[in-house]
Amino acid sequence: MHYLIVGNCAAGINAIEGIRKLDKNGKITVVSNENFPAYCRSLITDYVAGTRQKDDILYREKDFYDKNEINLILGENVSGIDVPKSKVILQKGNSLPYDKLLIATGASPKPLGIKGEEKYGVFGFRTLRDAEEIIKVGEKVGKAVVFGGGLIGLKAAYGMKKRGIRVQVMVKSPRVLSQVVDAEAAQIIGKWLQENGISIRTGIAPQEILGDGEAEEVILDNGKKIPARLVIVGKGVMCNTSVVKDSPIKTHWGILTDDFLQTNIEGIFAAGDVAETRDITTGNRAINALWTSACEQGKIAGMNMVVKNKKYPGSIGANSADFFGLPFISVGLVRVKEKGYEELI
Repeated sequence: MHYLIVGNCAAGINAIEGIRKLDKNGKITVVSNENFPAYCRSLITDYVAGTRQKDDILYREKDFYDKNEINLILGENVSGIDVPKSKVILQKGNSLPYDKLLIATGASPKPLGIKGEEKYGVFGFRTLRDAEEIIKVGEKVGKAVVFGGGLIGLKAAYGMKKRGIRVQVMVKSPRVLSQVVDAEAAQIIGKWLQENGISIRTGIAPQEILGDGEAEEVILDNGKKIPARLVIVGKGVMCNTSVVKDSPIKTHWGILTDDFLQTNIEGIFAAGDVAETRDITTGNRAINALWTSACEQGKIAGMNMVVKNKKYPGSIGANSADFFGLPFISVGLVRVKEKGYEELI
C-alpha cells in the first residue's frame, strides 16, 4: 500500500502517525512546497520576536521521517490530481502514484485585492519564509504597517514589536479582533496593545501600494499616503483548493469531507485547514482553521486511510493568544444575531 500525503504540517504529520499506528510497513510519501521540515506555524510569532530559534519551532524531532520510513519530498508543488489514474501531478512535470491520498494543503493568506501588493516588502504571516523575510526587511527599515486587526495581524505586530520594530496596525473595522471577541474584550485588548507601543488606527484600509519593484508607500482609502517599506497582510486565510480544481473532487469553501474525512472520491481524504467539516456548535459545515483541529483530523484521516472505521466528531471555533502578558481565550460563536444561545463571559 502506498499512502501519499500532500502537505507537511499539523494534519500531514499526524496522518503519518495515524497510518503508522495501524500499518507499520506501508510506503508513505509526503510532498511539501516548503523547503523545511514540519514546524509549528503558531510559533512563528516567537521566531519573529526572537524568543525562539528555528530548531525551537520544529514540530517533531529531526529523525521523525527516518524513524517512520517516510519518503519526504520538499520544495515541490502539486499542480493537480489525476483521479482516474490515481496519481498526483507535480509542477515540474513528474507524477506520483498513490493507493490512498490525503490532501492536507492548508490555507494561504487572503490577498488585499489592491494594485501593487505583489511588490517585495509585502508579506503574509503564515510560513517560516514569511517570518525570515519580515525579520530581514524589518531590521533594515525599522518599522512596519500591518493591514488587518485579526489574530494574524496582531500576532505579526506583536512579534515585530518585541523585536524592536515600530508597528502601525490599520483596521477597516471599528475595533480589533472583531471576528474573535466581543466589543468589550476588543476594547481592553486594543488599549493594552497601544499602551505597549503598537499604534492602532481603525476605519482605514489600503488602496494601492506604490514602489518600483519594492514597496515604498501605501495610498489609503482616505486619500492619504504613508511610507511603508514593510507591509504585512493580516486579512485572514483561504483554503488551498487549487490542487483539486480540475478534478472531480468536490469543494465549497474548502474540500468537502464526510464523517470519515473522506472526499466524494473513494480513497482520497482531506484534513486540516483545507478540509470543510462539521461545526459542533451549529451542526453546519464550516472550516475551523485551528492547529488542534488539524492535528485531530490528520490523525483520524491517517487511520481511516488504513481502515475506514473512525468517525471525526467535528470541531468548534476557538482562539487564544497572549499579548504582552495579557492572555485571552475565545470559544464558540462570537457574532451571533439569532436567539437561543447561551453567552458566557
